[in-house]
Amino acid sequence: MSAISNRILALNTFAFTVCFAAWMINGVLVTFLVNNGVFNWSAVQIGWLLGIPVLVGSVFRLPVGLLTDKFGGRWVMAAILIICAIPMYFLSLANNFTSFLLLSFGFGLAGAAFAAGVAYTSLWFPKEKQGTALGIFGIGNTGAALTTFFAPTILNHLTHSGTNIEGWRTLPKLYAALLLATSLIFVLSTKNKLPSVARSMSQRLLPLKESRVWRFGFYYFLVFGGFVALSQWLIPYYVNVYSLSIVSAGFMAAAFSLPAGIFRAVGGWLADRIGARRVLRWILSICLVCMLFLFVPRMEIQAPGQGVMAVKTGTTVLVSEHEIVVGNDTYSLQSKEGDSSEVTIRFGIHHDQEGFLFLPTTSFHQIPIVNEGEKVEKGQLLAKGVTTIYFQANKWIFSGLVFIIGMMMGLGGAAVYKHISDYYPSNIGTVGGIVGVLGGLGGFFGPIIFGYLLKLSGIWTTCWMLLAVLVSVCIVLQRLAIRAISRNA
Repeated sequence: MSAISNRILALNTFAFTVCFAAWMINGVLVTFLVNNGVFNWSAVQIGWLLGIPVLVGSVFRLPVGLLTDKFGGRWVMAAILIICAIPMYFLSLANNFTSFLLLSFGFGLAGAAFAAGVAYTSLWFPKEKQGTALGIFGIGNTGAALTTFFAPTILNHLTHSGTNIEGWRTLPKLYAALLLATSLIFVLSTKNKLPSVARSMSQRLLPLKESRVWRFGFYYFLVFGGFVALSQWLIPYYVNVYSLSIVSAGFMAAAFSLPAGIFRAVGGWLADRIGARRVLRWILSICLVCMLFLFVPRMEIQAPGQGVMAVKTGTTVLVSEHEIVVGNDTYSLQSKEGDSSEVTIRFGIHHDQEGFLFLPTTSFHQIPIVNEGEKVEKGQLLAKGVTTIYFQANKWIFSGLVFIIGMMMGLGGAAVYKHISDYYPSNIGTVGGIVGVLGGLGGFFGPIIFGYLLKLSGIWTTCWMLLAVLVSVCIVLQRLAIRAISRNA
């Protein structure tokens, strides 16, 4: 393609990366502020603060897509960058939950830059290359990785490792400055372009009557909404489940969001060559398998095991954790410090083994239940057995599976938009806008639902259970659509 097309694609991708980085700031900032005691927000409040920017960015994708078709991506993208810089700056002055929430509404518009970028980019490339071009544009999702990777370190530097906690207020100012600088570069370096065929509002909205559009939206609800939700949720997940510092958690979360962005370009290339349907089918299957492995939380289960019984009547002479002596008979015990509850299930970090464990491990010990000087009868239980089954969802195994899921979500996002360019080549702004809305809503509802599930169950892995259900629904919807196409062929 021409140099101008490639330049527009590069600048669009850069602007979207900056917008996405700003859109995801609460995932790092809110976690940092809560962990350092600046604000005492509950898991549900945190979920709302993570979700509100995503909601705003999602809801405005449709109108932004329509405005881009009408006025051109150059002006719409620049306007989004400038508008979002204002509440981002004032976030540095927030002192309570309400002000944080309201300002998050404001800079949440940054997420709608996706709809502007998709509509603007598609105008510069022919249909057979739109999958690749939109996939490259989708690399802007790596803005989430940039925030999770660099923002914790910047916060540590600004606060002098926690000694000057008010230094956090500089971070939103830096993001605001970046948004303004990007808007200036974008306006000076791009050229506006409008669709070749003018359409009325009713004509633009006509595809929304088709069930196919909403099915694409549900796919995107999973692959993009799940990506956005996890990009933010994984930071508190690592901090709470694996006791990592927020900086380390940011690095680990970046291992999820970075491949999702990079592989979006690969997904567009694959969709152009082997078909979006085939790509989507494979990524849904792989995601489901990985999520099933993530179901089991770190846990320790204790249950009754084999005990020790007296072989004859007598009086206990000695009782210790290693042996019991009854008369002239000595009973050796397998000892280990533990509690004597019948059945105990504990979720979280309660085990002293931090090695690289893949499969569950078991241990066994016996606990005396008689006292010295006590007369015992033949067959009486002297010590009860306790069997312990321990499963440690090792952080490296966990991160490996998360990496694969992130990669698949990136591929899936590109496949969905290749579907849109195939079926609605002249209406990508509108259809892409509504699909983007539904995808963004997944990012909004995700952290909130994750927070409620965690509060109700106390189990962090409930987020993977929910996502696995959504993957299963997507697989069913795709199979039904394929059968319907086969019957009509």
